[in-house]
Amino acid sequence: MKKIVLLLFFIGLFGFLIACSNKEMAEEIKTEEANDSAIYSVKEEKSSLEVVEEDKPVDDSEVISETSTERMIIHKAIIKANVKELAKAQNNIEQKVKKYGGYIVSSDVYQEDDLSSSGNMIVRIPEHYFETFLSEAEGEASKVIERNVTGQDVTEQFVDLTSRIKSKRVVEERLLTFMENAEKTEDLLKISSDLANVQEEIEVLVGKVNYLENQTSFSTIEIALYENRVIVPEIENKDLNTWEKTKKQFVTSTNVILTAGSGVIVFFIGNLPVLLILCVITFAVYWTIKRKRIEK
Repeated sequence: MKKIVLLLFFIGLFGFLIACSNKEMAEEIKTEEANDSAIYSVKEEKSSLEVVEEDKPVDDSEVISETSTERMIIHKAIIKANVKELAKAQNNIEQKVKKYGGYIVSSDVYQEDDLSSSGNMIVRIPEHYFETFLSEAEGEASKVIERNVTGQDVTEQFVDLTSRIKSKRVVEERLLTFMENAEKTEDLLKISSDLANVQEEIEVLVGKVNYLENQTSFSTIEIALYENRVIVPEIENKDLNTWEKTKKQFVTSTNVILTAGSGVIVFFIGNLPVLLILCVITFAVYWTIKRKRIEK
């Protein structure tokens, strides 16, 4: 009986020791897992301070379907034309711009001389009215000298910018999460600096996307108009004045004659002493020569 009780005592003691051992091992394992998770979180936080964007393959068709179902084309046109009346043509074109919901970027008029003048206009028209506006603008011309239409496909560029913004947004959210969990001041400052850089890059990319959307939503059209006029002079009676011109010419001729006669009188009377001396000298020479001939 004593042996049985002793055997049961040893068995219970052995079981108790095994249970205690298992408990200690469980606590050690739990402590090690907690330490590993803490080390992992610290490593993850440190890695976030040196953010390196991973290049993830982006399905272009998926991005296009989310942003736009059509190709993104930037249309530009240049029209040079002769018009009969420059002011009228410009006014009609301005009315058409308002009609289609566009706006005028610039409008200039140059008066080269009395016979020719020109004007330049740069307008922006909603993309879906591009062809319609071109046709109506050309209708204002008496002759179209030049028509140049170009289109630039920026769909791929738009998709690339959109995917980069999406990737930057993910990095931004990750940094915001790290900032909330950061405990050290130096880590918080580093994360704030990285976050500011990422947000600045996002703003630049968003600006480029907005520019592309604006350029594809509105087409740019440059219009040069030339007006050449032929001026026919009119006969005006006030420019004839036949009788007045006759009297003026008569008075002018009379004044010329009187001026000439006055000059002759002034010449002779004013130079009378000199003329008398010359006459005396001439007479003396003539008389001397004539006397010598008689003596011979």
